[in-house]
Amino acid sequence: MTTPEQRIAELGLTIPDVVPPVAAYTPTVRTGDHVYVSGQVPMVDGRPAGTGKVGAEVTPDRAAELAAICALNAIAAVKAEVGELSRVRRIVKVVGFVASDPSFTGHPQVINGASELLGSVFGDAGVHARSAVGVAALPLDVPVEVEMIVEVG
Repeated sequence: MTTPEQRIAELGLTIPDVVPPVAAYTPTVRTGDHVYVSGQVPMVDGRPAGTGKVGAEVTPDRAAELAAICALNAIAAVKAEVGELSRVRRIVKVVGFVASDPSFTGHPQVINGASELLGSVFGDAGVHARSAVGVAALPLDVPVEVEMIVEVG
């Protein structure tokens, strides 16, 4: 049986360093058997991988790619908190925020980028409840942000 870390490698990805907070918060909080992951933005090597509004400067397909980067950053935060990703029992809830043009309505398809990555990495344990919310702006002018709640054992 392959581990989530092995599945990430099979996808051609690597687990990044945890993105340092850009304000007064911590990347994760663990209480009992749940890890709450703060909103993760699409940071790569310390810089936003994209900026702008979806439906204006950013295409929905590119935004979905950026949502997957957010999810990978969230996975990195979970790994830093619990050590091994095989300790993840379930991705319980994902909340995705999409900074978009006011006429854009494809928020769920954008956040599918995060959900699909979580499914690829965790299999059935990656199936989760979810919200996809349109917003006027996000930190650093990024187009997407993803937070999640994870059950661990």
